[in-house]
Amino acid sequence: MIKPETIERIMDAVRIEDVVSEFVTLKRRGANLLGCCPFHNEKTPSFTVSPAKGIFKCFGCGEAGNSVHFLMKHEHFSYPEALRYLANKYNIEIEEEQLTPDQIEKQTEREALFSVSDFAQKYFADLLYNDETGRAIGLSYFYERGLSDNIIKRFGLGYCLDDWENFTRHAISNGYSENVLEKTGLTIFKDDGKRYDRFRGRVMFPVFSVSGKVLGFSGRVLSSEKQAAKYVNSPESEIYNKSKTLYGIYQAKGAISKLDLCYLVEGNIDVITMHQAGIENTVASSGTSLTLEQIKLIHRYTKNITVLYDGDSAGIKAALRAVNMLLEEGMSVRVVLFPDGDDPDSYTRKYGSEAIQQYVVTQATNFIIFKTKILLDEAKGDPIKKAELIKDIVSTIALVPELIERNIYVKECASLLDIPEQTLATELARAISARRKKQFDKQAEEQQQAATTIETTAVEAQQGNDIAKAEELKKTLLMPELQDDATDVHERKLISLLLNYGDTMIKKTFLNDQGEEDVEENYVAAYIVADLMNDNLSFEIPLYQEIYEIYKTKLLEGEIIDSNYFFALNREDIATLVATLLVVNYTVSDNWKERFRIYVPSWEDNLDKDVTQSLLRFKQQKLDGRIKNIMEQLKRPMSDDDTMMLLYDLNNLKKLRVMVARELNQIITS
Repeated sequence: MIKPETIERIMDAVRIEDVVSEFVTLKRRGANLLGCCPFHNEKTPSFTVSPAKGIFKCFGCGEAGNSVHFLMKHEHFSYPEALRYLANKYNIEIEEEQLTPDQIEKQTEREALFSVSDFAQKYFADLLYNDETGRAIGLSYFYERGLSDNIIKRFGLGYCLDDWENFTRHAISNGYSENVLEKTGLTIFKDDGKRYDRFRGRVMFPVFSVSGKVLGFSGRVLSSEKQAAKYVNSPESEIYNKSKTLYGIYQAKGAISKLDLCYLVEGNIDVITMHQAGIENTVASSGTSLTLEQIKLIHRYTKNITVLYDGDSAGIKAALRAVNMLLEEGMSVRVVLFPDGDDPDSYTRKYGSEAIQQYVVTQATNFIIFKTKILLDEAKGDPIKKAELIKDIVSTIALVPELIERNIYVKECASLLDIPEQTLATELARAISARRKKQFDKQAEEQQQAATTIETTAVEAQQGNDIAKAEELKKTLLMPELQDDATDVHERKLISLLLNYGDTMIKKTFLNDQGEEDVEENYVAAYIVADLMNDNLSFEIPLYQEIYEIYKTKLLEGEIIDSNYFFALNREDIATLVATLLVVNYTVSDNWKERFRIYVPSWEDNLDKDVTQSLLRFKQQKLDGRIKNIMEQLKRPMSDDDTMMLLYDLNNLKKLRVMVARELNQIITS
């Protein structure tokens, strides 16, 4: 357990822009920061960070919260893990005891997988330097590749002894279960009960998450045994998905964001060599075909990518396959091919750091021009192949989202292909039209499938008389922020005032017992809660009512809380709503004040009036609802006495409605 005082120190030290910028490239927009959301695929930034309020909000997918919630969503941390991450980032000491074998056993499975992976990385790294065999075999191999101690330690490299179960015995003796070792793939268990270390006799390349957690490993064999695979990788697990990770992203993310450029290579050793050569904005897809998830991961930090591949035919084909996906995701792509037989690692070891730095800059070619030249060379004057080439090039240009860029490519490619520019433009228009139709059909199909799923779930809930499930489904599918009815508008405004200004003092003018004007100063939360309690009013939307009840309870205890209180509850539904109501998705242009000399008042300037009018509109909405309810009741058969009672109530409610309308300077026509 982390003490409340420690949590408070952590939250006081946290700057959300520091935390989020480690995972998302942010740009200033007014008082807020803006970037592409890491929780859903988007090309137009809608992910907003408010440094002043310490929260984030995506106006595209709805995700919202504070620094802790961001880490929990993005890195799948538990609440304590997120706090420990922040404590480490801001050098805040947390007193923790060493885990005993019994405590390790009680960890959740996911925590246990992360724990044993971190344990393994530290053990392999220790063997590399402090074991005689590790130094003789593992460390000497890295030295032979020209790697320095600094770069070896930066990437957490290590060595697994060539022993059947050295690591397994060591891990079990430290409290890790066979189940956890098997699920991470560190140990392989046979049906006959035998077990052995998956990575025995290999140098180890740990794979880190964006936040620096060990997800898995890649191990390279050093023996000349022909049957042994050159590289062995961790299998898929709950914490490791190869298609969603990039080797070196943890070490490279800062440089990628700063330089607004990412170099993509094929192998782990290429990444490490490039970093040592001073090109730290380099990552690898680790031998797998580039995936959509990996592209999205790069896109968080930059839209500019240079793909580095071997200059042989296999390397060229790999480049052609990968780049169409990059273009489709709105990336600006360049390609560098190395001389046949070389890769970034071998080229650097041959010619040195300065040479590789110069080579990747001078040899970078725009991908579409590169592809056109490659395919044109293959066609070699064959008209049929050239016609196929034109269709291929056009399909690639159609993936570019920007109109101006497409037009430039049409002009340049038409010149290279020696065909009229209009011919290429016409083919491009057809390709874009066909692509948009395909996207539309796919989207329509997905929407239909989603609607069918919702409808099926609703029917099942209704048939099973599971009202609670049906209500929960409704809450999940329709967040309060998406509702448009009058109830939500007025209830949301009051809750927004509580969250944004509940602990702000305002002055209110009133008539005292002598009929004279007097001024009272109090907190916004105190005014709102006292007014609603006086009229015995409540909120219809459950989540709003829950937040209101918390304010009321705390006020009766003599405490004024702020919005941070709700984030500490560790309730995702409340945190999402609170963050949504705290972030404003617009900013007032400085031109209004500086250029046009027009002063735009802030919310705080008229806060007392805003509180009064919001309470009146809330009451007006309640009165309208009660009047409507009585009108509906009067349509039903009932006794004369019941009718008289309802008419009496209706008359009183209408009088109150007129009074409220006058306060709001409204004219009531009925």
